[in-house]
Amino acid sequence: MLGQWVEFEFDCLPLRSVGRLDVPLDASPAYESFVLRVKAAVTKHGMLNSYYLHRAVCRFHLTNDPNSGLVAFDVEGVVLTGEDDLKTRGVDLQIELSKETCSWLNETSVEFLAESVKHAVAVEFDRYIQAGDLTKTKERIDAMQSEIEQGDGFQAMYL
Repeated sequence: MLGQWVEFEFDCLPLRSVGRLDVPLDASPAYESFVLRVKAAVTKHGMLNSYYLHRAVCRFHLTNDPNSGLVAFDVEGVVLTGEDDLKTRGVDLQIELSKETCSWLNETSVEFLAESVKHAVAVEFDRYIQAGDLTKTKERIDAMQSEIEQGDGFQAMYL
């Protein structure tokens, strides 16, 4: 059976959809930390054509046995696309080794695979775009913008 050699799972927050960057007073420490990381991403990359990936995991299968040869990384950070949101232009990611079942893994291999995560994320995000997920988001944002311009929509603070 032919499987995937690289798996990538993620949650995606389009930064242009972020309405507020302040931390709620009753936020848990984990949520407060997340909001501050998103705020730093907005400060560094802006809100347009920037997507915050979180709760992301990239797994490399080096053998056909998950009990031997699996290397997994936790990933969080920003994917940048071109003006039309059609292709990944760059990534700015925090990558951390989270699991391995590879007795022959060494530091050089970990560094190589961590660098490979960046390339895998770009490929998979392009596939995400092709699947239409970003197209649907862009259509919703364009519809809201059109309503606001026509005076039919409510433009709240922080938008």
